[in-house]
Amino acid sequence: MMIATAQAPAVYVYESDMNGFNTKTVFVDDGAEVVAFDAQFTPALADAALAFLRGKTVSPVRYLVVTHPNPDKFNGIEAFKKAGATVVASEATAAAMPGVHAYKKAYFIGARMFTEETYPALGTIDQSFAAARDLTLASGLRVELRTLARPGVSSDQTVAFVPAAGALIVGDLVHHKAHAWLEGGIVAGQPKPDLAGWRADLAEIGARWPGATVYGGRGEAAPVAAAVPAEIAYLETADALVTAYVRGGGDLKDFSALQKTFEARFPGFALGYMIGYGVYGLALAR
Repeated sequence: MMIATAQAPAVYVYESDMNGFNTKTVFVDDGAEVVAFDAQFTPALADAALAFLRGKTVSPVRYLVVTHPNPDKFNGIEAFKKAGATVVASEATAAAMPGVHAYKKAYFIGARMFTEETYPALGTIDQSFAAARDLTLASGLRVELRTLARPGVSSDQTVAFVPAAGALIVGDLVHHKAHAWLEGGIVAGQPKPDLAGWRADLAEIGARWPGATVYGGRGEAAPVAAAVPAEIAYLETADALVTAYVRGGGDLKDFSALQKTFEARFPGFALGYMIGYGVYGLALAR
């Protein structure tokens, strides 16, 4: 087990299985308290993430930060609250959550993956901020929360920099060596992808934190200097592949063929199913 201090905090990463969309919850432990990032797709998966943490440290969870308004980031909020965490998100993320929750609940119930009774209830944010906030633990450990200028993978994007760990936590803004979720943010009940905004956000974090290690919501942790240009290149190629598929008369209800195209273009990338499920938003916008 790693021994964490405020001067050398430990970073632990829990990853769900496919039932939770391989979502990662990142924990930063200063040896006395923990800041967690993203709450998983269900309360049960949130409990599993917390059980994983208990195998690493006895430090309590002081804060949970929601990086952006997607259900795998906020559906497990109440489990973290039961564990004593104060839930923090940007004002824009907090405002978007009810609409995203309604859209996703309707989809998953319609697909018979959940019922009205079993789909997770919408959790509440305890503290919100506009553009920036620093969380400072009793030990002095500082976590810098910043909202980015443009929509990224979703309609709003918060990133967190932990100077003492050199760690940049970005949610699904980066999927290093894994396929990306290309649905776009849910705005006014419809998916609204913005790849130009996503690339701009990536350029912003590359310029502001060039020496950090980036922890994405999926994929591998990697140096910002490697992960950012790789993700920008992926998005540019994804845009071209999807545009060609749509213009060529590709099926807009079954994206299995497009998934195979992505997998051939990016050999060795994990999570090909992300294309099959999530690319519809980008495809319908083309």
